[in-house]
Amino acid sequence: MADAQASSTHPLPLSDLNLGVIGNCSFNALVDERASVVWSCMPRPDADPVFNALLGGISPGDEKARGVYAVDLENFASSQQQYFTNTPVLVTRLHDTAGQAIDVIDFAPRFNRFGRRHRPVAIVRIVRPVTGRPRVRIRLRPNYAYGSEEPVVTRGSNHIRYVGGKLTLRLTTDAPVTYITNETWFRLERPLYLFLGPDETVAGSVAATCEEFLTATDSYWREWVRTLAVPVEWQDAVIRAAITLKLCWYEETGGILAAMTTSIPEAPNSGRCWDYRFCWLRDAYYVIRALNRLGAIDIMESYLSYLRNLPELTEDRHMQPVYGLGLEQDLIETEITSLPGYRGMGPVRVGNQAYEHKQHDVYGQVILSSTQAFFDKRLLRPLTLQDFRALEIIGDRAYRLSSVPDAGLWELRTIANIHTYSSLMCWAGCHRLARIAAHLGLSDRTLFWNERAREVKDKILANAWNPEAKAFVASFGGQELDASVMQMTEVGLIAADDPRFIATLDAVSAKLRHGKHVYRYVGRDDFGVPTTAFNICTFWYIDALKRAGRDEDARDVFINMLNHRNHVGLLSEDIDPVTGELWGNYPQTYSLVGIINGAMRLSRSWRDVV
Repeated sequence: MADAQASSTHPLPLSDLNLGVIGNCSFNALVDERASVVWSCMPRPDADPVFNALLGGISPGDEKARGVYAVDLENFASSQQQYFTNTPVLVTRLHDTAGQAIDVIDFAPRFNRFGRRHRPVAIVRIVRPVTGRPRVRIRLRPNYAYGSEEPVVTRGSNHIRYVGGKLTLRLTTDAPVTYITNETWFRLERPLYLFLGPDETVAGSVAATCEEFLTATDSYWREWVRTLAVPVEWQDAVIRAAITLKLCWYEETGGILAAMTTSIPEAPNSGRCWDYRFCWLRDAYYVIRALNRLGAIDIMESYLSYLRNLPELTEDRHMQPVYGLGLEQDLIETEITSLPGYRGMGPVRVGNQAYEHKQHDVYGQVILSSTQAFFDKRLLRPLTLQDFRALEIIGDRAYRLSSVPDAGLWELRTIANIHTYSSLMCWAGCHRLARIAAHLGLSDRTLFWNERAREVKDKILANAWNPEAKAFVASFGGQELDASVMQMTEVGLIAADDPRFIATLDAVSAKLRHGKHVYRYVGRDDFGVPTTAFNICTFWYIDALKRAGRDEDARDVFINMLNHRNHVGLLSEDIDPVTGELWGNYPQTYSLVGIINGAMRLSRSWRDVV
């Protein structure tokens, strides 16, 4: 039934990132190892977190915890948490000190119904006795305005309403309503069904509805996974990463989240706390590329529709690196004082100042995201000559900005340089436009874009190479190493056996690798010197090792990364290379992309086993 599990014996742990993820491409929720929903934004993934205990500063198991949806087992002793195979249906088994146990099954409904996708903003919980006659308690404590407003609670014979903010929630249940409103301990003698969603009546039996939705949701996800072109090795890891990447897709508009959370610090007490609940064009490109490798092209088509709806470029309008899921442009960054932060480590930030930045790599990444759609005949809407003309406008901007200082992919707030990575992606945009033009039979445009690509390439090779460091460095004429330059072979600027790339890989190994983890850079930035490794950089390093023919080292580092996933097979943004603890927003799409790409590149071929 399950593809990952772990146990927990500590009575009241600090908040950590050992969290299961449920969702349905409308919203998501994070569930800890004690079956508490500790984070869920409704009605959108970037909306007010009605469950926010993850940033509450105390353990969700604490009696004082607010913003939590808990199923407590009296005399709790330990737990295991796992998924139904190939689905995001999560099961948490809780054991008490007497050996009694219950199962809590959590999922967000997703299936086809009445000719459309049924994906309500609703959490379904099924609580089942397993052994003995255990006593349980349900604590349902949503709040609003980032924890600053408590709801007005009203009740009926089989439901409870939580009224406040911009969202009224209704719990429909066959459990005793009084026990829930009073948070009373009671004996669990039969399965209980809890449907928490919009303020709408659940037609018919709540038990029958929840069981029907469970069966349909389980079937939907299993059928979707069947369409994936997985590698021979590490299939469980790839499937879990693919499912979770899909949960980061906001189907209504096609936008893709960078992560489901805000303000999980990149390192303890670092102040590096950011809101990632938006669509970064860079991150989305990597997601699309990874899912395309698995054959999951439905998300690419949806995302391209999102891109076509971005504001048109004009002479006075630049392309933002990040937009809201609903195409919002002004993602004004503010600090929230009503929540103390993850383990009390603030600040808690809402919005992201990066929307104001000029990050020139995004022009190339929009083109890279679109390229396959000109060649892939499976698509319902292949891209056309008209789409190519629109991309040429973006390509022209990429060409003109390829040697202009910007904030870079790491979004430096007070430092501007001509970043090698930004120029690299501008080159890739011009290069891919030449390929598209050739495919469309436009010989003049092929020559035009090839010439521009050659010009940008020559500048990169001349200015990003540092002969003293014997490496390509972070910026033109600079000194600092940056892991992102390893993407040079991924996008095709130079060959993996080029002596300059081999020298760069050696420099990264010597300066940025710490144990089996890779830092993005080691120099001081706006917030000091980084103290955690950036997971996507480790995966880029794995890819570079493989391309350079260092297969054994690549597999060793990759397996180590898999071993650092949490108990349900997921990763956050960063890892402490000494303790192995996960830090940064969670689950992080970059990191999940790395799992897929690493497995696809390193796995034995199907020809070797069939």
